[in-house]
Amino acid sequence: MNIGRITTTMLDPAAPITPQVYARLRDAIIRNQFAPGDRISESEIARAYAVSRQPVREAFIKLASEGLLAILPQRGTIITKISYAAVLDARFLREAIEADIVQILAAAPDRMLVRELKSQLKAQKKVASTVIEDFIVLDERFHRTLAGAAGKGGTWKLIEGLKSQMDRVRFLSLGHFPVEKLIAQHTSIVNCIETGNRTRANQAIRHHLREVLIDLPQILAASPEFFELPEGEIPKPVNAPIQGGEDHDV
Repeated sequence: MNIGRITTTMLDPAAPITPQVYARLRDAIIRNQFAPGDRISESEIARAYAVSRQPVREAFIKLASEGLLAILPQRGTIITKISYAAVLDARFLREAIEADIVQILAAAPDRMLVRELKSQLKAQKKVASTVIEDFIVLDERFHRTLAGAAGKGGTWKLIEGLKSQMDRVRFLSLGHFPVEKLIAQHTSIVNCIETGNRTRANQAIRHHLREVLIDLPQILAASPEFFELPEGEIPKPVNAPIQGGEDHDV
């Protein structure tokens, strides 16, 4: 294991240790700083962070529950491949949840929220042509803000756990990440919320969250070693109909 792949700056001793270790390891895995099959050592991480093995073990268990690690008795712990089926399932669930979130927001537009979202759009445009990783962080903030404003912050935490495999795919796609298109879609979502158009908000978020499906076959072809595929044919995404809008099946 190359410990240099993860951030090893000191943890905050005043805060719970397990969530900090979990967050750093999850970030490293999602950013593909580890490849599938890489071994990850509980004892080495504990030494790197100057903590006992117990919080590291707890972080491993949580990462395993998200499908990011496989804890193999007598064989150690390894980074898993990206489950293609899990990506499709997580994207489907995320669309269903976020479609309801934006409809809640459009039903009662909040000027302060709209102002905050437009400020975030400006920040996204500033990094659009520079560091793609920075845009991904801002994109995460945008969707988290929507969930929080709708009173669904707890739901967003659930989504974060579900979409781990989706996030790994996003970092694999940095070479052809459609930033300008995604910002335009974010802008459309904000406009629909501001004007109180629940139907259009629903359509806008669904089209936006299906964007990953367009690039998924290309990403798979470029990095097949990162993916776990089911036997037989590659599964096709199952999408809910977009009411009143063009339904794109990829």
